[in-house]
Amino acid sequence: MRILLTNDDGIQAVGLRALHKALVAAGHEVACVAPISEMSAVGHAVTLSMPLRVKTFKENGFRGSGVSGTPADCVKLGLSSLCEAAPDVVVSGINAGANCGVDILYSGTVSAATEGALTGIPALAVSYDNYNPDDLAAQAEWAARFVSTTDWSIVPRGCVLNLNFPACAVSESKGLRICRHTRAAYRDWYERRTDPRGREYFWLAGVIPPELLSPDTDRALLSDGHITLTPLRFDFTDYEVMDALKAAAGENDE
Repeated sequence: MRILLTNDDGIQAVGLRALHKALVAAGHEVACVAPISEMSAVGHAVTLSMPLRVKTFKENGFRGSGVSGTPADCVKLGLSSLCEAAPDVVVSGINAGANCGVDILYSGTVSAATEGALTGIPALAVSYDNYNPDDLAAQAEWAARFVSTTDWSIVPRGCVLNLNFPACAVSESKGLRICRHTRAAYRDWYERRTDPRGREYFWLAGVIPPELLSPDTDRALLSDGHITLTPLRFDFTDYEVMDALKAAAGENDE
């Protein structure tokens, strides 16, 4: 298969390099287009007010295009200008840090995959539940097998498959669980700190309270050691409220 590979941690990130190596070893044709620098938690932002510049990275069997933009920029630019042929699948990751629950709204990793899905190309976002990975070869090989063996024809247009690995060795995980994402939101706070020059700054922190987690959701299962897979669709319409508003306004669908 032809694969467009991207991420939000940057083109030199451990997860992306591991996944590139595994996908190539699995026999896939891989075009890598990823941000030059880290672009975590930028969501689905695109660059409108400045040009995008592209730098070729070629080293140790790796070749890719680094873009001075966001993950969504990378997919847009890759599909429209940099890929020699349309990919069969867009793969984003492996991200340093899980993308569960409401993370899907903030995540550049998921947003990059979503950009591919919105154009009708099957898409996979891959993340690892640790912010400081040093070796993701086993996770990358698992993900590459998943890409190779999945029947992508059953994934509808606009759907993103969101894959998360627990913070343990793949061999120690409790196996794959296909599940829904948690609706529990973060409990956020800002740590107030002082820089070396005596100036105040704030640093965002937060957790999803464990007591709010349903046991059948991605965050709970991931914390319990499972690999999780959640199919995502980005239809934000609240149909119940829409029907209630229509009824209140005296509208009908006839």
